[in-house]
Amino acid sequence: MSLVGKVALITGGTKNLGRLTAIELASKHKANLFLHYNSTQGDEKKLANELSSKYNVKVELYQGNLGSARNVEKLFEAAKAKFGSIDIAINNVGKVLKKPMVEVTEEEFDEMDLVNNKIAFFFIAQATKHVSSGGSIISLVTSLLAAYTPFYAVYQGTKSAVEFYTKSASKELIGKRVSVNCIAPGPMDTPFFYAQEQPEAVEFYKSVSFDNRLTKIEDIAPIVGFLATSGSWMTGQTLYASGGMTAR
Repeated sequence: MSLVGKVALITGGTKNLGRLTAIELASKHKANLFLHYNSTQGDEKKLANELSSKYNVKVELYQGNLGSARNVEKLFEAAKAKFGSIDIAINNVGKVLKKPMVEVTEEEFDEMDLVNNKIAFFFIAQATKHVSSGGSIISLVTSLLAAYTPFYAVYQGTKSAVEFYTKSASKELIGKRVSVNCIAPGPMDTPFFYAQEQPEAVEFYKSVSFDNRLTKIEDIAPIVGFLATSGSWMTGQTLYASGGMTAR
């Protein structure tokens, strides 16, 4: 499937992996972009202008908290209002917590459940309604879903639900010919990861992966492009991209 002139909605689309995915889809595939962000970094308009002028694509920005079903619905409605259609829906929203189970507070659990589980469910639900025939829905999860590890119970548990939402949606959309998949990166070399880990843990994750390094966002963005184009025959799958750290 050619993405020239198609529309990609990307949550968390202005920083880290979301930002690089936007660049990937604009530069290599000439897709138009609807980029969501929650908290501002101050350079969102600059990014939109650069992508638009450099790659000759249309770019729209949308700021909003996605913590309710209605807010997710409004995200998709806004994208449809701007572009008329949505061909690719990519959810990068996520939150990580590393703690012994007995130390996790109810407030922490609720926040993890909201960000990783509830938003993901309603994102996929809205995408099943709005993504055009022949399109793609892609969710970012984690390779820790295939790891036997302590301290990540809430993160793994709230992310694992997304696999089953993906499988169900993939069956619901067979007739519409929309592919629905997850990408499960290994621990990524971003601030999202380092805030949770001690130096010795970082070194361990490096030691069990290709090239003795963490997963880079540059490893993952091309996989998003693949799933939205030549890999669209795949559906209902979780692609583990961890450099060999985990597989399932």
